[in-house]
This record gives sequence, C-alpha cells and structure tokens, in this order.
Amino acid sequence: MGQIVRLIQEEIPGVLVHSVKLGTTESADRNAGFFGNLNSQIDSVCTELASINELKHGVNLMGFSQGGLFLRALVQRCPQINPHALVSFGSPHSGVARIPECPSEGDILCNWMRKLASRGVYSWYIRDHVVQAQYFKDPERLDDYLQHNIFLPDVNNELLPRKPEYRERLLQLKKMVLVRFTNDDMIYPEFSSWFGFLDSHGNSVPVENTTMFQEDWLGLRELDESGRLDITAFFI
Repeated sequence: MGQIVRLIQEEIPGVLVHSVKLGTTESADRNAGFFGNLNSQIDSVCTELASINELKHGVNLMGFSQGGLFLRALVQRCPQINPHALVSFGSPHSGVARIPECPSEGDILCNWMRKLASRGVYSWYIRDHVVQAQYFKDPERLDDYLQHNIFLPDVNNELLPRKPEYRERLLQLKKMVLVRFTNDDMIYPEFSSWFGFLDSHGNSVPVENTTMFQEDWLGLRELDESGRLDITAFFI
C-alpha cells in the first residue's frame, strides 16, 4: 500500500494521503483484514476520519479488494465525512459466492480464515469474527444469507425496511468508479466488483438486471443516469 501512496503523491504533489489502518502495527492491521467485525471496524474508522481536520472539506476514497467494499459502507454509514469520489478496485460489492483463495499455502492467517469459514459462515461465532464470512453470499441459500449475515444485507439495503439514508449518502458522490479485474482468482464472481452476481442456478446477472439496481435501493441507477457511475475493467 505504501507504493500506491507514493504513486499518488508523485502524480498530485502536495496532496494529503491518509491510509486507513485497523491495527497499531503492520501485523495487527493484516490480522484485522481476516478476523474482526466489519461493523465495529467501520464505526472506528468513521470516528478516526471525522477527527482529521484536513478532511473536513471533502475526501476522495480509494479501496482495493474488500477495502473498496469497506469504504463504500463507510460512505453510507458515516455522515461525519464529506466524500467526493469513491474508486474501488476488484471489490466484492455484491459479496462472494465462495471464500477467497489464499495467495500461498504459507499464508497462515488466510488459511486459518478459510479453515474457520469452512465450518459454517453463518454460525454465530464465525459470522461475527471472520471478515470474509461477513460478505459471503450463497445464491442457493438467500434466506439464510438475509437472516444470518451481519453485514452485507444491510449495506446493500436488501433488508426491510430499507434505509433511505444509504441511498442519499451514495448520491452525494460526484463520481463512483468500479474497476473489475479480469481473471480475478480472489473474488468470485469477479463481476461482483460491478454489483453483479449469480442467480440460484449459477447464471451471471449483470448489475442492470438486478432488483437492487432497477428499484435503485442504493442510488446506483441514478448515479449511472447522471453520468457519475463509471464501470471499467483492468485486464490482468
């Protein structure tokens, strides 16, 4: 992430770049990417960003993988910040239909996360403490997902009554950019990064065919119609 910060500062001299950290050390921060409660983490980061005077007049948000989903939820839940733009790279906005793979067999934290998740993503302990379980969505078990997932159904406004403030806060954005990585072997389905997903038969459903978009639960359709939603792909 330090390389990304340096790149931004080289392209925009003098810009303030603040990296969100969920732990006091590099090790603790990485651990929080696997084990923790997303709802509590978002509350904590909301308080942190609201205390930074330089951000009071506006902030542009950029997130990679689950970080993009995290920041989108932050926009919806944190009225104390003033977001201008949100850019997400390969982020599972509609969730994942399988737990993300690990980059290597030697990644102890990631492999431990997968081992726990395999025991049941909707069990009371795992759903509250394993981050990836909190955006897992089995298209064949939507009732279980809506009832037991503690994070994604709420931030995607899938629950009744819907929260109009989530839509209103996303519509404050001057621009939302959704980047999909082709051949993404971490996020499945990869077009979740565009708010698409799978139906109960495993068929791809693009965002424009989802009820979420058509009924505009999150304001995505209005962002699109007003020219503020950009959807693009990086070929990797």
